[in-house]
Amino acid sequence: MPEGKQGSPAAMNRTAVERKSDRELVVTRTFDAPAHIVFEAWSKPELFKRWWVPKSAGMSLVSCDMDVRTGGGYRFVFRHPAFDQPMAFFGTYKEVTPHKRIVWTNEESDQGAVTTVTFEENAGKTLVTFHELYPTTAALEEALAGSAEGLPEQFAQLDELLAGRL
Repeated sequence: MPEGKQGSPAAMNRTAVERKSDRELVVTRTFDAPAHIVFEAWSKPELFKRWWVPKSAGMSLVSCDMDVRTGGGYRFVFRHPAFDQPMAFFGTYKEVTPHKRIVWTNEESDQGAVTTVTFEENAGKTLVTFHELYPTTAALEEALAGSAEGLPEQFAQLDELLAGRL
């Protein structure tokens, strides 16, 4: 799936997805925006809900509650036409360093990952590193077969938002 038109900034910034170990997933992408703006897209609900759900998934984010501070929490509720009940994902922000780092837990099951996102700015661009550490190999395998597949599309949508095209 193309992430941008040939020659466009989005076409030059590719999402790299790498399995680092039997329990770790790392996704990286450089965005053409300063770290404070990219951080806002990850920490302000009105921006986050515009890019987080892959359009191809056919899901909608019906609720997006985020208290992005150390000790704060989040709760996202998704709806998919194929399922009778909405799906909720929730957790706690373990560490928030504005414009630098966000660490949160995924507490909807005992197989939830600890997610760390870092923002490294260089010359007005920001390298985002999304790292998930799962409690078991099976939990990572399940994520790779499910929600992790959408990460390149999500990051492409974030790129579009940051470029003002969403």
